[in-house]
Amino acid sequence: MYDLDLSVCPVPEEQRPINEYQALKESCLFRTSHGTLSNYIKTLAWIWVPSWAIAGPVAAASFDPAKHPVQFALGASAGASVFLLLALVRLYLGWKYVRDRLESPVVEYEESGWYDGQTWTKTSEILARDRLIAAYQIDPVLKRLYRTFGVLGLSIVAGAIGWLVA
Repeated sequence: MYDLDLSVCPVPEEQRPINEYQALKESCLFRTSHGTLSNYIKTLAWIWVPSWAIAGPVAAASFDPAKHPVQFALGASAGASVFLLLALVRLYLGWKYVRDRLESPVVEYEESGWYDGQTWTKTSEILARDRLIAAYQIDPVLKRLYRTFGVLGLSIVAGAIGWLVA
């Protein structure tokens, strides 16, 4: 896909930032955050809705749905949102890590294990390519995640207000 001369690059294939980006982009959960907005929202729903199977019974044990339906719904929603938050944090950390590796002029890598860390300075062509990928491919995903964190935060605040009103 990218036809730069990488013969001067001593970094092992699987530790090259461009290959880490490709692997992340093709993995299941990360692929949806990089794709269309509708697929992204469907994936978040597929995480949040089944989380009710765990959060619902816990909330029902605390708040009888017949007597306290609002507290039950808000408690279960908040509990299900914890699983969603964990998935979003995982997405954010994965994309942020790869973005930082792409933008860095120096690549840290290991030749055979944790004890022999090395560094390699990227050529100007590779650095320019990597920074373009970070700016045009990863930054929009991170912005989408920031907005999602904001919406999730606002829904938690709205739930807290609803709790106080009910």
